[in-house]
Amino acid sequence: MLYNINPMLLIDFYKAVHAEMLPAKITKSVSYFTPRMSRVRMWNKVVMFGLQGFVKTYLIDYFNERFFERPIDEVISEYERIMDASLGKGVYGLQKIKDLHALGYLPIEIWALPEGTKVPMHVPMFCITNTHDDFAWLPQALESLISAEAWHPMLAATVGATYRDIVNKFYDETCDDSVLRNKALGSFDFRGEECTDSAIKAAAGWCLSFVNTATVPVIPYLEKLYNCDCTKEPVAFGSPSTEHAVMCSNYAVDGDEVTLLKRLLTEIYPDTSFSAVLDSYDYWNVIDNVLPQIKPEIMAHNGCMLMRGDSGDCIEVVTKTVFKLWDEFGGTINSKGYKVLDPHVKAIYGDSITIQRCERIYEILKDNGFAASNVALGVGSFSFQCVEEDGILKPFTRDTFSSCIKATYCEIDHKPYPIFKNPKEGGFKKSQKGCCLVYKNDNGELCYKDEYTWKEASCNSKQELKAIFRNSELLIDDSLANIRNRLHNNNF
Repeated sequence: MLYNINPMLLIDFYKAVHAEMLPAKITKSVSYFTPRMSRVRMWNKVVMFGLQGFVKTYLIDYFNERFFERPIDEVISEYERIMDASLGKGVYGLQKIKDLHALGYLPIEIWALPEGTKVPMHVPMFCITNTHDDFAWLPQALESLISAEAWHPMLAATVGATYRDIVNKFYDETCDDSVLRNKALGSFDFRGEECTDSAIKAAAGWCLSFVNTATVPVIPYLEKLYNCDCTKEPVAFGSPSTEHAVMCSNYAVDGDEVTLLKRLLTEIYPDTSFSAVLDSYDYWNVIDNVLPQIKPEIMAHNGCMLMRGDSGDCIEVVTKTVFKLWDEFGGTINSKGYKVLDPHVKAIYGDSITIQRCERIYEILKDNGFAASNVALGVGSFSFQCVEEDGILKPFTRDTFSSCIKATYCEIDHKPYPIFKNPKEGGFKKSQKGCCLVYKNDNGELCYKDEYTWKEASCNSKQELKAIFRNSELLIDDSLANIRNRLHNNNF
């Protein structure tokens, strides 16, 4: 929630004074957004995602509504009030903002890789430049806003793709080819994210790889910004499920768990699959003693009842549940020789599933002759904000991939000048020099070369960066379906 803040105030303070510091007669500047290194060993690529949502939300709607369509006096008054009280009068310039407002649009152009692309470290994902000679200060003035909005959706999409790779591996080995993979896992992170906006964008990144999520508002977000319609295509799905408040309140009335479970099976959801959290008191008592009592109702149920543990060692709970359900309800052997539970029952664990735990659960199931599809797993907020490697917790930040926007090229009175940074002890902080050609090598891998002029880079037939935004207009309006297929090679 931005509380209708003037978009010219969505900056770090020092951005307010850089226009006056730039070289005289500067007519163009170019900056690149690049993942410079990975702090997570398992990841050497990051999924490009979220830029289109940002462009529509901020560079078009927000700037139009909160800047260009408002009276200039209001805009300037807001800006002056904040800056006078914080930076001081006369420290910053106002004319640049007045000129931008008078222009009536954002004289900005963005070139980007297609969303859903897995981008190697060091390869620029997108660049931003000005389209009007008087506004070379603007690309870097937008750096703080773009950076703050860009990194988290990309990380979430990378998290989702990582889990999908695990699913693909074990489903290839243990499941019939017809079994859907995009429903194997669901995200249950809403309540644990930093804020509502963060939760929605995390769920959007997740939904590039899976359709199951508990985050309802991701659907209108994706519909508005990524050209999809939940009534016509699989955008995201939820599922009926109990919670402890439901189980405990019924137990307080009934004195047991049998009454509610029977009611769920026969009265509330006779034709609908649902999950029931069963560990409010004694999970294994329910599995061992209660389920046999209601077996007739389970087998007559026109759907699947998913048995959910919510405490204890999730690896042990979910795998042991599968084994016990097989002993009680049986099932079939699939085409690859693995056991598949009777379709009336399944095991689920709603959160606490890390990358390592997910792999371990599937490994145990495989080693004991069970298909991976016998379980549904839930990924909570931990996995969207942190990863564990070698016993070390690595929290996700902008620096997970050292993602940054750096100016690498300018034109002074239309004459090209490559610019770069190369700190003596900076290592990964060395920037590109000049404009970049992002291209595919003979193996189809994305690479880049720098030290081009803007004209040379933008006109090169091998350039993989494409213009997606220019002068307050979106040039490429991609769809969720296209992005999913791009990420998963048409096998979403």
